[in-house]
Amino acid sequence: MKSFIEYSPNTDFPIENLPYGVFTSSKNAENHIGAAIGEWILDLNVISHLFTGPLLKDKQLVFKEGKLNSFMGLTRSHWIEARSTIQSLLDVSNATLQNDAGLRERAFIKQSEAKMQVPADIGDYSDFYSSIHHATNVGIMFRGKENALPPNWKHIPIGYHGRCSSIVVSGTPIHRPYGQTLPVDGAEPHFGPCRLMDFELEMACFVGGPPTRLGERVTAKQAEERLFGFVLMNDWSARDIQKWEYVPLGPFTAKNVGTSVSPWVVTVEALRPYIVDNYPQDQPPFPYLRHDDKFNFDIKLEVDLKPETSPVATTISRSNYRFLYWTVKQQLAQQTVTGCNLRPGDLLGSGTISGDTSDSYGSMLELSWKGTKPLRLLNGEERKFLQDGDTITLRGYCLSENGVRIGFGSCEGKLLPAVPFQE
Repeated sequence: MKSFIEYSPNTDFPIENLPYGVFTSSKNAENHIGAAIGEWILDLNVISHLFTGPLLKDKQLVFKEGKLNSFMGLTRSHWIEARSTIQSLLDVSNATLQNDAGLRERAFIKQSEAKMQVPADIGDYSDFYSSIHHATNVGIMFRGKENALPPNWKHIPIGYHGRCSSIVVSGTPIHRPYGQTLPVDGAEPHFGPCRLMDFELEMACFVGGPPTRLGERVTAKQAEERLFGFVLMNDWSARDIQKWEYVPLGPFTAKNVGTSVSPWVVTVEALRPYIVDNYPQDQPPFPYLRHDDKFNFDIKLEVDLKPETSPVATTISRSNYRFLYWTVKQQLAQQTVTGCNLRPGDLLGSGTISGDTSDSYGSMLELSWKGTKPLRLLNGEERKFLQDGDTITLRGYCLSENGVRIGFGSCEGKLLPAVPFQE
C-alpha cells in the first residue's frame, strides 16, 4: 500500500493510519470532518460523493456533519468500509482523486493551516482507574503497602462520571483552579489556588454504534462493535483539592478544571496489528466482564514537561497502554451492566497509565512520590508538581517491525496562573 501523497517515514499519519478529526481553515469557516495523511488533511466533506460502497452510498451525509457523532453512530462494518474507501482513494494506483487537479485543490489542506476541534459532541464521559501500577502506587502513598489496592479493585473496573463540558482539544490552556484544601490534617480547611497541580497520562476511547436503550446491556464479548477509536487524554488534577473533597463520593472539582484530548481519533482497525496479550488477571472476572480475545495494544506513551522559562522540554515519563489491567471492553461492559444507555460520541477514559518502573509513572504525584523526590529538568529546574507556565505534552504511537508508525499526534496544554477570585 503506497499513497500518492508523499510524507516522511517518521510521520504519525501514514496511509495505514488515517485517523479522523474535525477542523476549520481558511477554506472552511465551519467544521469539516477530515482524515490525516502525512502533513495533510483530506477533507471528507469535499469528497463525500466518493463514498459509493454498498453501505455508505446512502450515508454520505455523515461526512457533511460538523462533528463525528453521526459517522460514529453507524456500525463497525460502515467504519471498515469508510477506511477501505479512503485508503483506495489515496493509493498511488487510483486516479480518481490523484488525477483530478481541481478536486485535489479543494480536498487537501495542510495540517499547519487548520484549527483542530474536539472531534465529537461528547454527551457523557467516564474515567476509569484501570492501571494496576498506578492504583498500587497511590494506594501505598495513602493507605500503606498492606492495603494498597481496595478490596474491589480486581473484581470491578472502578470509574466515575466526569464533566464532559470541560473536555478541550489539545492546545487549549488550563488555568490553575481555586478550591478548598486541607493544608494540615486536623486543621481548618483553606480556600485559595490549588498548590499541587498535576497531569494524568491517559488514553480515551470514543463509543460508537447506534444508541442503546435504557436497560440494554453490552457485555465485554459484545463491546468491540461499540468501540470507534482512541485519543490521548490529559485529565488535569488538583491533588490538594482532590484529597479534601473525594471522601466519600470521589473526584469532583479537582477533576472538572479541564481534560485535554488529542484531536485525531485513531481507529481500532488501524491499531489492530499492534494487539498484544491482555494484562494477566489473577482474579477471574464475572462472566459479563470476560472476553477470550486479546484486546490490549502496544502503544508507546511519552510525557514532556517544558517550563515557560526554557526552550527545552524534558521527557519525564515513558509508559505504555499495555500496562492497563482492565481492557476497554471490560470498561464498557461495566459502564452498561446496570442498563446505562450509550450514545455515539460518549468517551471512556482509561485512568492514569503507569508502568512498573519509576520513569514510567503517569503523574507528578507518582514521579515525585508525593513531592518527596523532586524531578530535575534539563534546564536545571526541579518539579514536585506543576508550576504556572509549564506546558505538558503527551505523545503516543505504535511502531511495527518494518518501521510503520501509527501515531496519535500530540496532546498539549499549558498551565496558566489562577484567575483571582472575586468575592
